Amino acid sequence: MYLDFYNLKEFPFNITPDPKFLYFAQQHKEAFDYLMYGITNRKGFIELTGEVGSGKTTTCRAILAQLPDDIETALILNPSLTETQLLRAILNDLGLEPRGRNRLAYIELLNEFLLEKNAEGKNVALFIDEAQDLSPKVMEQVRLLSNLETDQHKLIQIILCGQPELKERLARADLRQLRQRITVRYHITPLTLENTKNYIEHRLLIAGNRRKDPLFKMDAIREVYAYSKGSPRVINAVCDNALLAGYASGSLTIDKNHVIRSIAHIEG
Repeated sequence: MYLDFYNLKEFPFNITPDPKFLYFAQQHKEAFDYLMYGITNRKGFIELTGEVGSGKTTTCRAILAQLPDDIETALILNPSLTETQLLRAILNDLGLEPRGRNRLAYIELLNEFLLEKNAEGKNVALFIDEAQDLSPKVMEQVRLLSNLETDQHKLIQIILCGQPELKERLARADLRQLRQRITVRYHITPLTLENTKNYIEHRLLIAGNRRKDPLFKMDAIREVYAYSKGSPRVINAVCDNALLAGYASGSLTIDKNHVIRSIAHIEG
């Protein structure tokens, strides 16, 4: 609706985790580097946490897009699985045909695959999103997967990605064996005001904005930051509605009032 009015080629503030729009604030750059280090150096368990909408999934998507060809990957987006369902989902995502419904058979098939890839000089990485929602039994099954190893290194690198509650879950006494195996950890903090300004301008640029003067005035950006508290997902929602408010009023720039109207719309 507002694309032609603002000379944009695509919507700059979609909330889907599109790696193309990833803005590398310092915390996202560090998260990317930590995870890439853990995966490529076969560190086994890796933990990535952050508040809702902090950019965890987008960071993981960017890593998936940039991993070298010698690393096979599997991505689990739905944590509400049983142990058997989890194993089957992993096999399916790796392109394997599970035999029957026997959990032991699934593990044997996965182990065969990992050993085969290791013999080929390849690595395997498993990403589990929203890991804070995994049940204790499934958490234990995930831990057992780390036993798939050779004398030299882990056959599968497991990235647990979740909200801060994941750290609380892993602090439980019954999960201490899993917690002790996590060798790489990173927590994504919210964006600063300066980050928020750069984030907004970056996404507008990727979407086709070529204006010399800022589309979002500084008072608008301050209002976005105050409401979003530096959460990229909330920033996207506010800015998208602010552009719609600007279009509706015929304004070529977005100011504080447009953001206030946007927030009112979001709040209902």
